[in-house]
Amino acid sequence: MELVLMAIYMLIFFHIIFYLCKSLIQKRNRSCYLLHYECFKAADDRKLGIEENAKIILRNKNLGLEEYKFVLKTFGRSGMGQETYGPRSVIDGREENPTLIDALSDVDESIFTVLDNLFAKTGVSPSEIDILVVNLSLFSPAPSITSRVVNRYKMRDDVKTFNLSGMGCSASVIAIDLVQHLFNCYKNKLALVVSAEAMVPHWYCGNKKSMMLPNCLFRSGGCSMLLTNNNALKHRAILKLKLAVRTHMGSDDEGYSCCIQDADDKGYEGFVLSKSLPRVGAKAMATNLRVLLPKVLPLTELLRYVVSSLLANKISVRRSSGTSVTPANEYPGGGARLNLKTGIHHFCIHPGGKAVIEGISKSLGLSEYDVEASKMALHRFGNTSVAGIWYVFAYLEAKERLKKGDRILMIGLGAGFKCSNCVWEVMRELKGRENVWKDFIDKYPEASMVEDPVFQEYYQKVVVEEDANFIRDVMLRSK
Repeated sequence: MELVLMAIYMLIFFHIIFYLCKSLIQKRNRSCYLLHYECFKAADDRKLGIEENAKIILRNKNLGLEEYKFVLKTFGRSGMGQETYGPRSVIDGREENPTLIDALSDVDESIFTVLDNLFAKTGVSPSEIDILVVNLSLFSPAPSITSRVVNRYKMRDDVKTFNLSGMGCSASVIAIDLVQHLFNCYKNKLALVVSAEAMVPHWYCGNKKSMMLPNCLFRSGGCSMLLTNNNALKHRAILKLKLAVRTHMGSDDEGYSCCIQDADDKGYEGFVLSKSLPRVGAKAMATNLRVLLPKVLPLTELLRYVVSSLLANKISVRRSSGTSVTPANEYPGGGARLNLKTGIHHFCIHPGGKAVIEGISKSLGLSEYDVEASKMALHRFGNTSVAGIWYVFAYLEAKERLKKGDRILMIGLGAGFKCSNCVWEVMRELKGRENVWKDFIDKYPEASMVEDPVFQEYYQKVVVEEDANFIRDVMLRSK
């Protein structure tokens, strides 16, 4: 009898050991490391300063003075500088009748440039890539862009490809989340994520204000990321993915329609950014962070928040009953707020616009230092859509602010409406590495973004004085 019991105990013991080992192995396979990334910087002849923008705007025969003033006001409030980049076909005057060749040329330049640089710097061969994910929201040709990449680099015939379209500005995080889930199924793989946008086919040539906004904000950009779940390559990793959380507000009609591709009453196609966008974005981000933050903030901060919230609610009830004598400023804002910086060291907010960055900063209780990288990425490169957060990350790296063990929160917002956030951990000291900021990082933070003298001249002459001679002179130069 004793031998039988001993055998049962041994069987249970080995079963426990087996499942513990299996769990550890599965956890190792779920690792997602970033080995390298590249951001796209266009040629100098594609820069879009205020004068170049004015010339392009004035080529639109559907705009009157009021629409022109609206565009200038929007550009001035956007937080963008004089050195962002636009599509070559738009700069050359072909925005009203773009061809398929124009669109493909624009996409090829950004995607193939960042991939060429990535392969050259990492020494990884295209034939070693096991998984390929491409994000391109507003352009979906056939064959797909993933097929175009496979053909260009002669990748293996068993490479697993995923072409994401229509996913909006948060698609970069969505692609990373997809790769992480694929890593759960496949061991020791290399994944390549490419994020870009095609502005050429969707440059708006009408006069509806909500559809003119993307012309003011969106600029050319792109990025590529090399990821792996092979622990043998861990020593080469820059970042390790801690978690990704995706929130989709598409079931809400307002959320679905606040960023949407559409045509105006004259048939001009474009992209609508409605007035409800800030409200929808705030709701989506709040829903997302309720899931994400408890997993990354320390228990002490969560307990402090719970206690503070209970006290604040109790005081609020007492005040409403007229019995409270507590000073009104004891609990600012009438409630408690989580201190994100107890678990997050750096913030990469989607550089969609100055108002977007400042709105998120205020709601999360962040300082100007915390959002400096997002504002500078917006100023130098504009809203580069799906690639935007990686220009922000590149700024932090170029400024040598990233230390081993630091945690980075990336916040992506996009059409649908979607909020896709992820948290990375820095794996090693990131010093001396060159990236897209290398030639001008010493000029930043850029003071001129507060009051750009060239823009001030245009604003004064066009918006304030409505100087007909000045506008006519610009129109003549635009022809």
